[in-house]
Amino acid sequence: MVRTRTTMMTAALAVLVLTTGCGAADMTKQASPFAGAQGAKTVTLSVPSWVGAQANVAVAQYVLEHKLGYRVDTVQIDEVPAWDALSQGRIDALLEDWGHPDQEKRYVDDKKTIARGGGLGVTGHIGWFVPTYLVKQHPDITDWRNLDKYAHLFRTAESGGKGQLMDGSPSYVTNDKALVNNLKLDYQVVFAGSEAAQITQIRQFAKEHKPFLTYWYAPQWLFKKVPMTEVKLPPYKEGCDEDAAKITCAYPHTPLQKYLNAGFAKDGGKAAAFLKKFRWSTEDQNQVALLIADRKLTPEQAAKKWVDSHPSTWRAWLS
Repeated sequence: MVRTRTTMMTAALAVLVLTTGCGAADMTKQASPFAGAQGAKTVTLSVPSWVGAQANVAVAQYVLEHKLGYRVDTVQIDEVPAWDALSQGRIDALLEDWGHPDQEKRYVDDKKTIARGGGLGVTGHIGWFVPTYLVKQHPDITDWRNLDKYAHLFRTAESGGKGQLMDGSPSYVTNDKALVNNLKLDYQVVFAGSEAAQITQIRQFAKEHKPFLTYWYAPQWLFKKVPMTEVKLPPYKEGCDEDAAKITCAYPHTPLQKYLNAGFAKDGGKAAAFLKKFRWSTEDQNQVALLIADRKLTPEQAAKKWVDSHPSTWRAWLS
């Protein structure tokens, strides 16, 4: 099991399209390098809902636009619908995938409408986390077998008398309900609604120095603001998550991957070549994500700041 998500949307076309040119204005009258619409070089990138993936897109978009002369359109879309859109050519690239073996087999291996774009350079991991200040008070709380002893600390109005295990969006696929049930824990999974809402709740708990148990993941900039320690679940072993209903193991560590529309991968020129070479570190991603989510820079401002200070990194993507 990886940080995959199913969508609650019934149509992949119900997405928010964020166009990074001159908006809805008549571009032929704007001082824009993309003003000649017929000659414009355009790339469309998928933007997932979490800020780490948004950081990837921000930097890729900035380099494509300012160093390679492309116009970049972005589409906010959940992970599973993104595979359909990528296969159909409605988007050209997906820059951060946490592992969708069913989609990979269908579109990459069988239909061959999607091509592998290589590793992102970042390894992702999901887990259950508690604030480090709580671990200092109760060192044994990091063993899942001791969680019931502390369930009373995590009760909330939403958890129905049980301890609360806070998840993010209901559209995220997690193993948490199955884990709680199969490990026979006195906990209730409660969804915050989104990554942003979950971050708000975590920061509020931390501000008040209250206990919390949360589904969370790395890489994530919030660890720099709220130190958290992972609860050790039964160890992950290959194949232990094949039957979602019977899962009793931890989440794996997943090297994050990029995927391109097969036609774009073949005929996308410098843009496709650049996106295949786009590869950076967890620290790089966290730097940009922190600028966007915590310091409230726009994605373009955050990307410019990173690009200006890491010329040797992005120039290698263009060679």
